[in-house]
Amino acid sequence: MLNRQRFPKGGLEIIKQLNASDHQAYLVGGCIRDLRLGLKVNEWDIATSAHPEEVTKLFKKVVPTGIDYGTVTILLKDGQYEVTTFRSDENYLDGRHPDNVVFTTDIHQDLSRRDFTINALAYDPLTKELVDDFEGQKDLKRKIIRAIGNPVERFSEDGLRSIRACRFAAKLNFKIEPNTLAAITKTINVTKKIARERVHDELVKILATDKPSIAFELMRKSGLLTLILPELEKGCGIKQPPNFHKFDVYWHNLKACDAAPKGNLIVRLAALLHDISKPACKKDYTFYGHDQAGAKSAETILKRLKFSNADIKKTTNLIAQHMFNYTSGWTDAAVRRFIRRIGGVENIADLFAVRLADTKAMKSKIGTKYLQELKKRINKIVRAENALHVRDLKVDGQDVMLTLKISAGPKVGEVLNALLEKVLDDPQLNERKTLLELIKSYA
Repeated sequence: MLNRQRFPKGGLEIIKQLNASDHQAYLVGGCIRDLRLGLKVNEWDIATSAHPEEVTKLFKKVVPTGIDYGTVTILLKDGQYEVTTFRSDENYLDGRHPDNVVFTTDIHQDLSRRDFTINALAYDPLTKELVDDFEGQKDLKRKIIRAIGNPVERFSEDGLRSIRACRFAAKLNFKIEPNTLAAITKTINVTKKIARERVHDELVKILATDKPSIAFELMRKSGLLTLILPELEKGCGIKQPPNFHKFDVYWHNLKACDAAPKGNLIVRLAALLHDISKPACKKDYTFYGHDQAGAKSAETILKRLKFSNADIKKTTNLIAQHMFNYTSGWTDAAVRRFIRRIGGVENIADLFAVRLADTKAMKSKIGTKYLQELKKRINKIVRAENALHVRDLKVDGQDVMLTLKISAGPKVGEVLNALLEKVLDDPQLNERKTLLELIKSYA
């Protein structure tokens, strides 16, 4: 039996209030699944026989978040709760949303419209009734993702369910039941209809799982990867130097992604795509310029998948810089130029995380002491407050224009960058009087 102490106070109050008004109400879907598995519940969804307008009358703060599909969101002190009327769906014409919904008072009919057996569980915490019409509990024990009823019909209704199946497999470390997996391949044309924004959302959730490689490999086997991320699939069978690698390019990217910190979307993206252009750059066992080419390819991919400009900029910068080759022989000036090249100290932690993930996905145990040494040197330089950017110089564009008697234009930036190069070599030059004298030499 489920532990009532884990139920949210607000959710219990909503169910009590609906029951008091002669309506059925259940906690449903993912929250019950995760409770049964002992996982943290992030969202508490409630299904009820009450119509949306009836729910709205019973509570003070209600937002009509999906009123056409019977969903409202109740705002309480301890959080937000989606409350959806029992319904049956008719005709999914766009491959994503039902063309028409019919409200019902039958919880069993409502559960039958859902995607997977493990998500078709309903529980009344007041009566302790658990509704499990499709053996979802058995599938939880067997660690299986299985579609309700005919899987081809389920995926034909909503093309996003195919990607969700792969995502749940990665999140829960489950296997997809063979008929359900086969149905993904048979309904690829439906998945093609899905808006890229929805695909983006699923990919972000996949990258937040413990092992994204599970989802991506299932997507490859089913044909989804060819549709969504064909560039990643091109790495299959592309061999790498055996003295460093035991995986082909495809699996190396996946293993690096798994090894990256799961709470950091940017690092996970960069790890997944860091060698994306190796197939195109391959000559024998070398991959000339794959870091720079990879950054360009990643930009195209991430734009297609509707990632934000900020995310794209951060990710592609990490990919472009991931092949840095530090040695103890670097001068302090070289370290300062490195910091400038990667975009500043704020990018150090993420870049090192990508390098560590890359290393963990290799065959040989390459040491990482050099990263610790480089980090110490960077910290020392930062503590010394050396100029690393034009903005750190003790003169600015106005000083350049006044000294050289020129107006704003490219020349101003050229002079400032030239000054910075000198300061990177000799930080003691970063004094206003000295820099003003240097500016005169560019007259």
